Amino acid sequence: MKELIFMLTGLLFTTTVLSQTFDEKYSKDVQSIDAIINAYYEVISGSSDDPWQFERDKYLHAENAVITRLDDAGNAAVHSLEAEYIPMGLNPREDFYEHELKRIVSKYGNIAQVWSAFEIRKTPETPSATRGLNSIQLHYENGRWYIDSWTAQMESEQNTLVQEFLNAQ
Repeated sequence: MKELIFMLTGLLFTTTVLSQTFDEKYSKDVQSIDAIINAYYEVISGSSDDPWQFERDKYLHAENAVITRLDDAGNAAVHSLEAEYIPMGLNPREDFYEHELKRIVSKYGNIAQVWSAFEIRKTPETPSATRGLNSIQLHYENGRWYIDSWTAQMESEQNTLVQEFLNAQ
């Protein structure tokens, strides 16, 4: 019985220490809307030699965050954050940089909506014609921001949503 209590106490201590470590490591990422959106792009971007930042990415998102991707026809594919990681973990990482082009934020109380145009680059410095638009929903709770969901749609010849967004005031 003493061994079980000791083991459970150790597990509780380890869990507490690890959660404090995550807060210490990533708390600056969630203190403002700008910080969390900047971190949102940083976690996905990197060279093929960089490790995936799954831990940091998970910290940015609410527990039941929802991801939606729209195809050219507007059909939605919806999944969880964990499902987003599966193909990433199964394939070797390639040089990939998601660079933000423009951001518009609407905030009311503890909720926020962020529209963010981006382009996908092979290197951080080289602009690309591969662009898309993110709609990111957030909430503020317990002294920090959380990403609740995001929806992404890529630009195409038939759908010039990014150019329209960049031209909007």
